[in-house]
Order: sequence, then structure tokens, then C-alpha cells
Amino acid sequence: MAEQKTVLSPIPGVFYRKPAPDKDVYVKEGNTVKTGDVLAMVEVMKNFYEIKAETDGVLAQFFVEDEDLLDAGQEIAVIIEQ
Repeated sequence: MAEQKTVLSPIPGVFYRKPAPDKDVYVKEGNTVKTGDVLAMVEVMKNFYEIKAETDGVLAQFFVEDEDLLDAGQEIAVIIEQ
């Protein structure tokens, strides 16, 4: 049975699924991801921090929407490990 890995926000800030308003999202639900792939960004005081996959698998679901405010440790997404 496949394991689930929850992706957590490392810091509080504003969540973004794409690098710029006119760009596509980094990854869509159902996409395969590899360790180190960028899943999203968190903005804190005009500084942007990448949220990267910590395991190989399929991004099953995002729990937050674009531009949501995040707390440190908040669940962002879940990856089904492969």
C-alpha cells in the first residue's frame, strides 16, 4: 500500500501555486512529482520561498488555495509516494 506524505508550510506567509500571475501553476493535482520539484511558493515580506517535494509520488490534493494565508506547519498538500 502506498504511503502518504503531507507537505507542510515551513513558514507563515502567503501561498502561491504559480511563479507569476501570468504563468501556469508549478504542479497540478494528479501530476507526478520528484524529490526537489517545486510545488508552490510562500511569500513573506516580499521574499519568496519555494516549497519543494520531499518524496517521489503523485500530488493527490492541495488543501489551500492560491493567495491563502498560511501558518507555519499548516498542511498544504498530500503526495502519494511511489
